[in-house]
Amino acid sequence: RKNTKRVPSFRKLLRTSKIKLDNKLKNKQYKQQSAAKKYRKEQKKLREAVRDAISRKPFPLEECKKKQVAEKQEEEEEDALPLDMMDEDDLKLMEDLAQKASFLTRDLSSDEPVHVKKRKHENVIDKYEKVPRRMQTEPEKELIHLLPIKDKGGIIPQTMEKPVLNVAQDEEEDTEEMEEAEDFNEEPLPVLTPEEMAAQRRQKLQERKVHIAALASAILSEPDNNIKKLKELRAMLMEQDPNVAVIVRKLVMVSLMEIFKDIVPSYKIRPLTEAEKATKVKKETQKLREFEEGLVSQYKFYLENLEQTIKDWKQRKLKKSNVISLKAYKGLAEIAVKCLCELLVALPHFNFHNNIIVLIVPLMNDASKMISELCFEAVKKLFKQDKLGYASLGVVKVISGLVRGRNYDVRPEVLKVFLHLRIKEVELQKDAEDIAPKKKFMTYKEKRKNLSRMQRKWKKAEEKLERELLEAEASESKEKKLKLHTETLNIVFVTYFRILKKAQKSPLLPAVLEGLAKFAHLINVEFFDDLLIVLHSLIASGGLSYRESLHCILSAFHILSGQGDVLNIDPMKFYTHLYKTLFSLHAGRTNDDIGIVLQCLDAMFAKRRKQVSQQRALAFLKRLSMLALHVLPNSSVGILATNRVLMQTFPKMDLLLDNESQGSGVYLPELDEPEHCNAQNTALWELHLLQRHYHPTVQKFAAHLIVGAPTEGSGALSLDLSQRPATELFEAYSTRGMTFNPPVASVTPRRKDTFSQTTDSFIDEELNKQLQQHISETVVHKPLDFAKHLKESSLS
Repeated sequence: RKNTKRVPSFRKLLRTSKIKLDNKLKNKQYKQQSAAKKYRKEQKKLREAVRDAISRKPFPLEECKKKQVAEKQEEEEEDALPLDMMDEDDLKLMEDLAQKASFLTRDLSSDEPVHVKKRKHENVIDKYEKVPRRMQTEPEKELIHLLPIKDKGGIIPQTMEKPVLNVAQDEEEDTEEMEEAEDFNEEPLPVLTPEEMAAQRRQKLQERKVHIAALASAILSEPDNNIKKLKELRAMLMEQDPNVAVIVRKLVMVSLMEIFKDIVPSYKIRPLTEAEKATKVKKETQKLREFEEGLVSQYKFYLENLEQTIKDWKQRKLKKSNVISLKAYKGLAEIAVKCLCELLVALPHFNFHNNIIVLIVPLMNDASKMISELCFEAVKKLFKQDKLGYASLGVVKVISGLVRGRNYDVRPEVLKVFLHLRIKEVELQKDAEDIAPKKKFMTYKEKRKNLSRMQRKWKKAEEKLERELLEAEASESKEKKLKLHTETLNIVFVTYFRILKKAQKSPLLPAVLEGLAKFAHLINVEFFDDLLIVLHSLIASGGLSYRESLHCILSAFHILSGQGDVLNIDPMKFYTHLYKTLFSLHAGRTNDDIGIVLQCLDAMFAKRRKQVSQQRALAFLKRLSMLALHVLPNSSVGILATNRVLMQTFPKMDLLLDNESQGSGVYLPELDEPEHCNAQNTALWELHLLQRHYHPTVQKFAAHLIVGAPTEGSGALSLDLSQRPATELFEAYSTRGMTFNPPVASVTPRRKDTFSQTTDSFIDEELNKQLQQHISETVVHKPLDFAKHLKESSLS
């Protein structure tokens, strides 16, 4: 019957009092409880009816009892003792019992009780005793209770015997199967030839590849529905077939890495709170939650597998199965490191990124060159592409802890990674502009044309609000970035200062000085005095190589050219040391360090032109011209470009283009004091030699400097050479790749003059006759005796 009862409306529920609603709820609960009690009572009655029906089943009682009585009598006769062996007390007790009629005349087979007055519970015991005992050998049959049948007489229970499995037969069958399997195993396996084994291995490998490809394509096509197949693919990392285990594991590692790079979302997945789990959501939201949860768990297990592979290789551990040898574990570990490096660079925003950093950074100090280089390149890429600075801060923290934990016993490349940090003021402003989205607003004409008056009013208010929000967002992102970069630089400088203070003889010192040279302009002004004192003491100690001393000089001038302008410090000792170091450079291994010298000269002269005296500039110009003769062409081009800047910056440099000496004294080229070497009394004769250099660009620069480095006219340089800095020209004309810039023009071979074999070659007839005679004679080669004259002189 259709339910005609209507659901009360919300308005009616508001009118109903709270007490009435509580009473309704209590009544409903009471009805539910009473229905449950009624159901339990019916079930109880049903069980009792089934029990009574089983007990009423007829059994052959009399026959069973006769057998039992006969057996008991036989046992009594056997156990009966002769009277002479009984005690007097026992005999007296037996006589007393024999006088009672009930003991002698009782029919043991009758069901009547011995005493008239019996308790009620004894009837239950008698009923139980009437049921015959079953033999122990017979297995008890279990009954399955079926639904009962109800008729006029009452409820008729229905039962069925549960089929019992023959355990003995099953055990025999199992033993037979085991014996057959053992016999089968005992048979020798067919011996395969190497060709057959290789073909079998190729077939297995092809099957695994097809399976991996099928799983990967299914996951990529529908990640939401096939997230469980990630587990199946990850299970193949435990491949146990020794013939293909190594290759299959490598393929699965790389496949999973590419899958995660494709299906991972562009945000970090956080775990759900208890309140969020309890709330009901849409099916789409629930499906997305399940996908995210499965993705995070599988990604976590995958990273754990990669970590375990690397740990097993580092600790030289073999698994119990011994499927893979120790040599193969190195290849597996390299693939695992590659996968971790790719994930470090590709997924810096996703979960467990800090865990990957903790794994990768210690491997930068690994003994294996390949693995350490992989980690270096990954960290460099991460630094270069990290605009916000979160990932860079995490890596810098781990590197600082590693250096301190190893007591500064790490490879210098670990600290050289800091040079690739994106911490520059120009890049900060540029990144802030990139992050702030440029909102395009409607012009006044567009508003007037498309909107009504009221709409224009609303649009104006909306655009004003959006502008304020954009400004707030841009400023906040810029502040965040500055804060992160400041924290990162603090950690970098703390690491550098610790090494300068505690480990001055460490191989890390060159990397520290190079880092200070790059980031010195960002150091706080309070540390400038102490840092300059430390740098000068390092140079004065004499324990540094020329390259390390160049980095010290570059660091000092970077400090002074930035915020150090306000400090009243005379860096004459750094000028003197660079002047002294120039002659240690040559065309051999030290040629690459000319780039550092060019940076130092730019910071020392171009950026501090007002603090440099004329004598100092003349001395450096002369010594640099001498150095240009001893280095490779790219270094010569860079040095001559620096000389051009000096001649244009300091107006009286043309003194060196005149032969006449200015003032008293003679030029002292061996003196290491630029202020007192009398450079004004010499000339740049080196430029005439450089005009004949084999490199055309060096010739151009030399010719340009001889005429006084004019900015225009016939002696001026082309724009390509004049507008590029010295360091850029040094790199552009480098011969590191065995190339020559500009390329050498191909030379056409000259035509050789042929000798005319004519009789009238010479005017003199006798000479012609002798020539013809020599041509017609056959040449006989005689052995040459070089010691002939020595022998003759010794004999004489």
